[in-house]
Parts: sequence; structure tokens; C-alpha cells
Amino acid sequence: MVEILSCLNLTYVAVHMRRWWLRRTFLPSRRCAWACVAAVLLIPSTIAPPGRLAVIRRAQVWRQTGVAAFDFKAGHEGIAPWSTVACDYVNKPLGGNTPKFACRLPSGETVKVKYGADNGEVYAGVAASRLLRALGFGADVMQPVRVDCRGCPARPGGRRIATNTFRFDVAAIEQKTKGHDVPGITDRGWRWSELDLVDPQAGGAARGQRDALELLAVFLQHTDNKPEQQRLVCPGRSTAASSCEQPLLMIHDVGQTFGAANLLNRSAVGSVNLAMWSATPVWKDETQCVGNLARSLTGNLYDPRISEEGRKFLADLLVQLSDAQLHDLFDVAHFADGPARMRPPEGKNTIDAWVDAFKRKRADIVRARCP
Repeated sequence: MVEILSCLNLTYVAVHMRRWWLRRTFLPSRRCAWACVAAVLLIPSTIAPPGRLAVIRRAQVWRQTGVAAFDFKAGHEGIAPWSTVACDYVNKPLGGNTPKFACRLPSGETVKVKYGADNGEVYAGVAASRLLRALGFGADVMQPVRVDCRGCPARPGGRRIATNTFRFDVAAIEQKTKGHDVPGITDRGWRWSELDLVDPQAGGAARGQRDALELLAVFLQHTDNKPEQQRLVCPGRSTAASSCEQPLLMIHDVGQTFGAANLLNRSAVGSVNLAMWSATPVWKDETQCVGNLARSLTGNLYDPRISEEGRKFLADLLVQLSDAQLHDLFDVAHFADGPARMRPPEGKNTIDAWVDAFKRKRADIVRARCP
């Protein structure tokens, strides 16, 4: 039985990688391809846990929402935007290179706090996660707040307001979508190529919805799209893959967005850079509907080919957003108060400039027609 499960999992990985190569416009050399396959098959940590493929086959990526009625300035679970939140510092290591720490809310929930007036992920995460949720795609909530951290060490660099408390005036807390995560082939997250394994006949998301999610990643310029930035979530309390009734493939961390995707995921380029985001086309090849998302060293989604169903699905969602909603989107994320790269040339309103850029990129999606 063990040998059978191992064989099935190895087959899953091989097919999974083959589909990834076939879907991309760049194909490695034959020698490189076989070397990569061999490496994947020989590393035990890449073997998918039993039951994972069955969960992915019936996974969803989108749920119906009232796009036109979405309130971008609404709070979440009792926390209003830019309110002051008190929490207790948790000495817990967190990955990544941006300033962050873990903190326990009065409710007992431990959240990730990203902070810093120059930290682009504070602004981008708030705006991108709200846009995803408004359109019906899964995303963890990033809530813009001021944080009073009790027991914080001096190292994070907050402003001391009491003997044992530091205030972070520009911060965002991450509130995760409820549910448990299905283990991945790298124990965390999912690869974008796994979207090809979703089977509508098994109850999974339609191709148009999956392609729309990829195109939205292009629209946002989601550069750091490695598996850790995605979650395969089973809502509810059950931890058995077999009892996961409504699995959801969602984006977890969208802090490196609203800029231009780049090889090294440089924040100054990839996170809330108005000039770069405005100048980066949605399409690399509009006639073939190849999205324009540069490859990064950490990511596994780049230059995806989008179906007409996917283009139209996303276009129909985006056009429901009013100018007032777009203004609220960038206003609640305080785009006017961030680093200089977030602002337009002198004399122009910052929020209006971001709204105009959004509308131009949206128009490129609406106008296109895919073969």
C-alpha cells in the first residue's frame, strides 16, 4: 500500500510539473527539463501528501459577491480601519524580509503585524487583499491600523508610549481566512501550475475562473508568487482532507503588488510604485492573450496565457467597480501618505492618479479578445 501511494504521489508531481512547462511560453532545454524532473522525483519533501490531489480537483477559486456594493472602507471582525489596536508581543520567528512581528489580540488570536511608513507591503497588502475580496477571490484580510504593542522589544522600532508599550503609527494586521491548510508538496501553499489540476467535473472551479485569477495576478503585478504566498484552505474545523467539502485556492500574501514584477522582488520596484505600475502593460502579447508578468526567482507564475473565458470573467467583475469605490480602495490603504514612489508628479492628486492607472489597465482587459 505504501508503494502504491508513493507511486501515485510521484506521478502527481511529474504531471503537475509537465503541465506547468506546457502552459508557459518559455520552455527549458530537454536536458534541463529531465534534470529538473529527476531532482523533483528524488527529493522526498516534494512528495504530495495522500488526498491532496483529490482536494485540489474539487477546489474553488471564486465565490459570488456583490461587487458593486462592496464597502472598501468597512472594518473586519470588529476592527475599524486606522483604529488603534492593542496587542501583546509574541516572540515568534516570521519569514520574509519586510519589517513584521507577531502579536496576540485581546480575542486570543495571534496576528502578523507589518509596519513602517516606508514599508510598501503595508499599503499594497491592504489594497490588493481588499480588491481580491471585493471581486470574490479568496484573500486574507490586511487591516490598516495603529498598533500599541505591549511587551515589544525596542528592536522593531516603534514609538515608546509607556514603560512596556510601543506604538506603530503605520501598520497593518493580517487576519487569516478561517479554516485549516491542506499540506502542500513543499508543506506550504500551492503552485500556480496546480490550477491545471482542478477538475470542474469533480466540482472544481471552471477554467474561466482560474484564468481570471491568473490574469488578476498579472493586473496586480503579483511578483513574489511563490507557494508560501498561496493557501489551500478547508473552511471549518475538520483536519481530514477527505472531509474538506469546499476547498479554496486563495492568495495569502499580496504585499509585493501595484508595482512591476521583477527578478529579485525588489520592493522599491514591485511594491506600490505608481510609475512602474502605470507603465507596465497588462499584455505581453495581446493578440494571443499572454499576460505580462515578469519571472521572479521565487515565483512560479509568469507570462500566463489567458483564455477568452478568463479574460471576460475578470473584465465583467472589474467593470462593476465605480470610481467612488476605486477612490475608497486607495484612500483606505493610505496611498497618499506612503513613500515618494507612490506619488505622481507635482501638482497631481495621488489617489486620482492611482484610480486613473487602474482604469487604464482595466480598459486593456475589457478591450482585448482572446483566441
